[in-house]
Amino acid sequence: MYEVSEMAALMEQMYVENTRLKERIEKKDTLGQFPTYFLNIEKAKFTKGKERDVFFNEQAQLFLKAQSEIYTVKDTKVAYNAMVDQCIACHEVKCGGPIMRIKKLYIK
Repeated sequence: MYEVSEMAALMEQMYVENTRLKERIEKKDTLGQFPTYFLNIEKAKFTKGKERDVFFNEQAQLFLKAQSEIYTVKDTKVAYNAMVDQCIACHEVKCGGPIMRIKKLYIK
């Protein structure tokens, strides 16, 4: 039976959270605060057969920076789309499967 890794579960939670954030940005609603559980990307266990490496660790830090900037800049749409870009940049190298789904997060 397939068991979801900590990283896969975290990525799913981040996707759901960013879908909600996208809606709030589009409605020009309040954003709330950076979800601190996103920091678990630094330690979550990968799917069996996948490994944490220097590239992933660097990309994770860039993602966290991009994600946190959404809550601190005036142009949240630009910052949000930059965060989505960062997700795709990592997934193009590490795990391409969810890229089409991630692209749905963009704010047009």
